[in-house]
Amino acid sequence: MELPGIEVRMVERCGSTNAVLLAEGKPDVLLAAQVQTAGRGRRGRRWYSARGAGVTFSLSAVIRRPARELAGLSLVAGVAAARALRALGGAQAALKWPNDLVVDGAKLGGILVETRGSFAVIGLGINCRRDAALETRLRRPIAALEQFIPVHRNRLIERIARSLLEALATFQAHGLGPLAGEWERMDAHAGKRLRVRLADGRVLTGLARGLDGDGGLRLQTRSGMRAVRSGRVLSARPA
Repeated sequence: MELPGIEVRMVERCGSTNAVLLAEGKPDVLLAAQVQTAGRGRRGRRWYSARGAGVTFSLSAVIRRPARELAGLSLVAGVAAARALRALGGAQAALKWPNDLVVDGAKLGGILVETRGSFAVIGLGINCRRDAALETRLRRPIAALEQFIPVHRNRLIERIARSLLEALATFQAHGLGPLAGEWERMDAHAGKRLRVRLADGRVLTGLARGLDGDGGLRLQTRSGMRAVRSGRVLSARPA
């Protein structure tokens, strides 16, 4: 696998690809692992990674945008991943704010962005093989790439990584704006009634109305339009 300007490292096993690259602090590195023994999701949740069950990798980069814009990186990565999966034949791939890839409401993958100043590590995990035992453990449906496209691990990583580098170049030059419309076109919850748990524990209900300028989720509530910048979508149903 070759990515111009990127050091590519493939390992059999590691704790967390994000943690390794954060500790190194070196930009322009892609680290992929067959197995992550301490994979992490957003807000400290665990990311389950069994050998052959999925694709997990991280990419490090220096992001030359104002600090207030870095929250949009998970949306940038989501657009890049969904764009690549659709190009490979996975037309069902959609996005769930702020950092999930979904198919028909089932989680296909997740994104974890961690930053230290202008240094950012973007981690992606995508389910390739259905795991009934994991679905039982998590008590929710999980989507897998094998359900709708052939899975060739290295080819998949390369296509997503190239798409991510292209999206990051757009973000570096112009911010989130040029990518926001594409994110909204792939939004799995567009126009639906959402229940969103805010960072302080409160639950907000409203109609999904796309993205705010800085990547927040716009909700049309009874008291007016609200922009949620930190939260988790609990449920979605038709308006």
